[in-house]
Amino acid sequence: MSAAAEPSNAAVAESLLAFWADAGVDAMLLDEPFDRIEAGKVIPPPRPAPAAPLAAVPAMRKSGPPQPDISTALAQAEAAAAAAQDLEALVAAIAAFEGCPLRYEGAATQAVVYRGDPKAALMVIGEGPGADEDAVGQPFVGRAGKLLDRMLLAAGLQDRVFITNTVFWRPPGNRTPTPAEQAICAPFLERIIALVRPRMLLLAGGASAKSLLKREEGILSLRGRWLDWRSADGQMELPAMPTLHPAFLLRQPGAKKRAWQDLLTLTERLDRPDGPN
Repeated sequence: MSAAAEPSNAAVAESLLAFWADAGVDAMLLDEPFDRIEAGKVIPPPRPAPAAPLAAVPAMRKSGPPQPDISTALAQAEAAAAAAQDLEALVAAIAAFEGCPLRYEGAATQAVVYRGDPKAALMVIGEGPGADEDAVGQPFVGRAGKLLDRMLLAAGLQDRVFITNTVFWRPPGNRTPTPAEQAICAPFLERIIALVRPRMLLLAGGASAKSLLKREEGILSLRGRWLDWRSADGQMELPAMPTLHPAFLLRQPGAKKRAWQDLLTLTERLDRPDGPN
C-alpha cells in the first residue's frame, strides 16, 4: 500500500472516538488522578472562634456619703451623743448621724429610736427595727411588738417601760445587726440610758444581750439570769435580765412560759420596797 493510501491521524482519532462513544465512554481520562467522590463532598465553612467573655460589671452601691471606718464613726457617735442634753436633741442627732452603714444598705427609710415613758423604771432593749418599725418610726410595733405589749400589760408594766433597740436603722431582710453596727450605735444607746435613768434593763434577744453584756453565751443560757450592765466609761451600772425575743416566741410558742417567768422575776424585783439592788 502506498503512503497516500494510509489513513490520516485525524481519521484514526475520529474512528477511535466513535468506537469509544459506541462503547459508552462519556469522559476522557486525565493526565493526573482526580477523586470525584471527594470532590463531591460539601465542606462546611469554618466555625467562628468563641467570643471572649464579657468583663464583669461591678455592682452599683446605693448612693450616699462615703462611709467612714468604724473608729471614725464611733468617735463621731460619741461626740454627737455627748452633745445631746435631752432626748429630743438626741433623737435629732441620731437622725442626722451618717456613720452607721445601715443607713445605706437599702432597707431603712428613717431612724427608729424609742417609744414609751421617758421617765420609765424599766427599759426594754431589742435588737433592731424591722419593716413595720421602719414604716411607723417606733420600735416594737409589728407582730412581735404586739406580743410584747400583751406581756407587759399582763405583768402590769404597760405604762412603766421605755422601749428601744441596739441599732436605730432597719437591717436588710430584718437580719440580726452585726457587732460592728451595734458598736457604732452604742454611744447613742448609752446616752439614752443616761438620760432616761431606768432602774433596770430587760434585754430582748440574743443580739441585745450579747452586745450590752459583752457575753458570748446564747440567749437560752443567758435568759432568766440577773447580770450587770456597765457603761463604757464605768460611770453607770444597772441590773439586766436577758429574755427571749418576742419574735422567737411567735415561732416557738412553747417558749412563752420561760419568757413569762423572766418577766415575773423582773417585776417582783422592780416592785420590792427597796427596789433593785
